[in-house]
Amino acid sequence: MDPKWVYIKDFKKHIDQTVEFRGWVWNKRSSGKIAFLQLRDGTGFIQGIAEKKNFDAETFENIRKIKMESSVILQGTIKKDERSPENVELHITSFKKVQEPLEDYPISKKDHGIDFLMENRHLWIRSRRQFHILKIRNEILKAIRDFYNKNDFTLIDTPIFTGSIGESAGNTFKLDYFDYGEVYLAQTGQLYLEAAAMSFGKVYNLGPTFRSEKSKTRRHLIEFWMNEAEVAFYQHEDNIKLQESLVSFIIQRVLENTSDDLKEIGRDTNKLQKIQPPFERMTYTQAIGFLKKKGFQIEWGEDFGADEESALASQFEKPLFVEKYPRKVKAFYMQPDENNPDVVLCDDLLAPEGYGEIIGASERIWEESILIDRLKEFNLPLDQYQWYIDLRKFGSVPHSGFGLGIERTVAWICGLEHIREAIPFARTLYRVYP
Repeated sequence: MDPKWVYIKDFKKHIDQTVEFRGWVWNKRSSGKIAFLQLRDGTGFIQGIAEKKNFDAETFENIRKIKMESSVILQGTIKKDERSPENVELHITSFKKVQEPLEDYPISKKDHGIDFLMENRHLWIRSRRQFHILKIRNEILKAIRDFYNKNDFTLIDTPIFTGSIGESAGNTFKLDYFDYGEVYLAQTGQLYLEAAAMSFGKVYNLGPTFRSEKSKTRRHLIEFWMNEAEVAFYQHEDNIKLQESLVSFIIQRVLENTSDDLKEIGRDTNKLQKIQPPFERMTYTQAIGFLKKKGFQIEWGEDFGADEESALASQFEKPLFVEKYPRKVKAFYMQPDENNPDVVLCDDLLAPEGYGEIIGASERIWEESILIDRLKEFNLPLDQYQWYIDLRKFGSVPHSGFGLGIERTVAWICGLEHIREAIPFARTLYRVYP
């Protein structure tokens, strides 16, 4: 009977058993009568050892000279080895090439510039570091879905094409949509989630969003993924507690299920273990006072940039809520504070260690007359938002929600220097290839 095909992640369950391996050779070295193959199969990395005595001369020479990223099917015995990072190795007894490249693999041992690596992103994601980052991203996405399922939210898939912008027309991609005319690629699914919340109570989405910002900072992508949530009858304080619970849940799941991946990329997990509620908190007005004392040239009414966010969050080991921003620097749909109509009931959640905003949130305007006034103030066409106004006509209630940037969250949790590594195929200002 042929040996059982076993994935690397399950090797420890098959010590001293003969198994079949299917995967790729990502590196190699040889020493006289022994060839060492570094193997991967999509679930992990392992070392394979081929001894000359177990093969005919031609086969052993093929093993010794095999090119990087050749695909192979191997058979061998899994042996315990405490010296190995994985604590096990595969002692190869049968070797079969599926495909061997005709040319050398372009991403070799030598250092490559970031432009070269991004140009070869389709190959770069095979490397160990990129593999572990994207495995952590996968766990973050799983945690988000599990959190909402556990808390009885309903998934609502919001549209990508929209005639109603969520924030400002200045950073949207415009398209001609047949006879309808001009539409936009969605910056947010929030407005549609508000409609769904009036049906289901607690809703969320998870999908791509687009912003036409000519920005080249380490925090910006043109196409990025967002998780948004909306809850009927939730007010500002409820909304903050929900964000706190979600982020804490994500962190704990990542620590539980991908601690090895975090270790492989050199992340200090001690910092992540401190991310437990309650989070830190200050008002926008308090933040302005703090920044002025630190020497920042900023006045009340101005929005924060990356430097200001980093300065604010660097005071703390936990994320920081900055709440109640001036209404003039925030979107049209945010509920004014009844105690101070110059500010709105919103918050930005700033990650520590200089990673800045990962969540933007607010209580939403729920009265028709106030919403219409705000739409006019922003010079937005009422006819395009009539359906959104209707939500305030028929059974309107206070409601709140937020948007969590997936890549910014991945970058923070992984400790990445640039957001482009937080997504499989980054779309930046000058890159749409591959």
